[in-house]
Amino acid sequence: MMRRKLVAGNWKMHGLSGDLGEIASISIAAETIDADIALCLPATLIERASRACRGFPIGGQDVHQADKGAHTGCVSAAMLLDAGAKLTIVGHSERREAQNESDADVKAKAEAALAAGLDVILCVGESDTIREAGTAVATVSAQLDASLPGSIGEANRFSVAYEPIWAIGTGKVPSTTDIGEMHAALRQRLAAAYGEAGHQIRILYGGSVKASNAAEIFAVADVDGALVGGASLKAVDFLPIATAAEVA
Repeated sequence: MMRRKLVAGNWKMHGLSGDLGEIASISIAAETIDADIALCLPATLIERASRACRGFPIGGQDVHQADKGAHTGCVSAAMLLDAGAKLTIVGHSERREAQNESDADVKAKAEAALAAGLDVILCVGESDTIREAGTAVATVSAQLDASLPGSIGEANRFSVAYEPIWAIGTGKVPSTTDIGEMHAALRQRLAAAYGEAGHQIRILYGGSVKASNAAEIFAVADVDGALVGGASLKAVDFLPIATAAEVA
């Protein structure tokens, strides 16, 4: 089954008003690329980027599961939408580890975002200890099962990003065989959860994706795009990755 590639940039805690020009450059170039492109920005930039890049999807990096309330420092799905966001990441390893987010938290966040009208990229991945122990596939499959929302609506509104924690920002990348094995296992779990719709959900790879390895990664079966960290901060680094998705 052919699924249109998605390449989403995750700027993490990077980006000030002076970077809006870089975002605009990416959005302009994205109009000519035959793939879905998006940037998930710090909350402080979402509204300004959305106004400057109309028609180009800007996303959040997290969302709270509650509609509103006494949740200091948190952002609801309605707030993201109000700022102009079209999508959000949930369950990134940096939040699971640093903020102690559980699979149940991630599931609740995904459900809240989808119900509000945001598209969702749900992240899963294993540590180097788990990879070395030979239990990566079983561990990540279980993590996905426990994090999946009860329903997803239209399959193109929901994506899963496999990000081996040990590959994020390290320059290390799993072999294409390992990536293919993991993505095949995740596809099986998605099909078990959602039936035919599970075959339409995009599974992204994330972790030290760059221009020099993007085409090889995108050629792996069931790799439907990428969630890109540091290489998404500059158009000169990010756009070649997006272009590789177009020709994959």
